[in-house]
Amino acid sequence: MSKDGQGTSSAKAIVDFNGQRRRTKTIFRDLNPRWDKELEFLVHDDAESLAAETLEPDLYNDKKTIVEGGSDYSTAAAARGPEIISIDQFNLLHTAAAVAWEAGKPPVIEEVEVAPPQAMEVRVKILFTSLCHTDVYFWEAKGQTPLFPHIFGHEAGGIIESVGEGVTDLKPRDHVLPESNMCDLLRINTDCGVMLNDGKSRFSINGQPIYHFVGTSTFTEYTVTHVGCLAKINPSAPLDKVCVLSCGISTGLGATLNVAKPQKGSTVAIFGLVAFGLAVAEGARIAGASRIVGVDLNSKRFQEAKKFGVTEFVNPKEHDKPVQEVIGWGVAVLVGVPNKDDAFKTHPMNVLNEKTLTGTFFGNYKPRSDLPAVVEKYMNKELELEKFITHEVPFAEINKAFEYMLKGVGLRCIIRMNA
Repeated sequence: MSKDGQGTSSAKAIVDFNGQRRRTKTIFRDLNPRWDKELEFLVHDDAESLAAETLEPDLYNDKKTIVEGGSDYSTAAAARGPEIISIDQFNLLHTAAAVAWEAGKPPVIEEVEVAPPQAMEVRVKILFTSLCHTDVYFWEAKGQTPLFPHIFGHEAGGIIESVGEGVTDLKPRDHVLPESNMCDLLRINTDCGVMLNDGKSRFSINGQPIYHFVGTSTFTEYTVTHVGCLAKINPSAPLDKVCVLSCGISTGLGATLNVAKPQKGSTVAIFGLVAFGLAVAEGARIAGASRIVGVDLNSKRFQEAKKFGVTEFVNPKEHDKPVQEVIGWGVAVLVGVPNKDDAFKTHPMNVLNEKTLTGTFFGNYKPRSDLPAVVEKYMNKELELEKFITHEVPFAEINKAFEYMLKGVGLRCIIRMNA
């Protein structure tokens, strides 16, 4: 590679894996642009991505160049002999991240240090992320445990950069969707802003810790998550589309298909025609519901909802009686994140009369085992995702995504990390 960083090269070098000297096979410049010399590559003790053979002493001591590619760097390396590189040089990454320093204040793009993954952790290069209402909710400090400074974001798609000790079912270059896993082990940790392994953050700026968000923190070029917060998916799936399945769309879809379980020909009513609600409508369409009733205080949303199969519309402001008396009540499924002081009440007769009230986190999907199948629904054209994506912005303009959501404009805004 030339000194100006342009072009590509195929190179070899000797790397010291804690005393075990091995030779790299390929430069993965697209995954790790932070190597501080002209030679750029990602190092993994992985037979698929490296020539992971232990070098014999005579080969290790050979002073002939093993750097190939015809660049200025290879010429210099030829004069010096083989380059000896410590694996520790690759552990700490300096990367761009959108840091929220205060509640409700626009996040600021900062250079952040991202520590290597510890036991049962994975470091991921985020390629695409999107803004979910849950991000805004906690950014406005309406959540249970407001913590700042924070790196928000939890809907995303990326590629694994490195794995920590004990991670056996994921490897570098796997395509993954981060997800704020709500299992008993991880649910406790998501509000804490630190990692389960040692109670520390993997993000810092000049030694100051920056908190994680619901175990994911995807508004950054690189993030570190617990292995349980990643779902490995089909590498052919376009990450700029399926990234929206990490939270809202899957939650609404699963609330219909896994919780309400409408029969073919039945009626489904949806309260709130934002992304969550329209994902419910998508699930009702897939289930074969004959009537899909959209309920919203904003009648301007009705036209857009027709694209998702909504057949009828009700604005409660246009009626002089409770909306449940207008459309009826059968199985009610509560979806979304409530404000910490929210409450509701109902008369016991509503339950005694065989009505059902239930709720769901993430649509009752088990992220690691079920999300890959949801991705396949999209790949098989059973599930439509493009109609949810109404805006795209480069990472440098992430605050536009916040503006769109605060103004109620559009559904999902894709943030392109490399744009």
